Amino acid sequence: MTVTAEKKTEIITDNARQSGDTGSPEVQVAILTERIRNLTEHFKAHHKDNHSRRGLLAMVNKRRSLLAYLKKKDVKRYNDLIQKLGLRK
Repeated sequence: MTVTAEKKTEIITDNARQSGDTGSPEVQVAILTERIRNLTEHFKAHHKDNHSRRGLLAMVNKRRSLLAYLKKKDVKRYNDLIQKLGLRK
């Protein structure tokens, strides 16, 4: 259910704007997307796990607000990110 340290490091290096970047919206959205995908897989086997479902909804809302912020600040970065992560069609 959680993202391993190796996977998180890989996500950070793939989405960082510069070396040492761990807090940009792109990195945060990418990490949240990975966690959301892991939880979605978890719910296929544990459909009654409502405590984790609450956390999933919080992560989805956090990702949505970060994406709205990024779209407001720089549309090109927003479009590149959603294309890279495959979030919107």
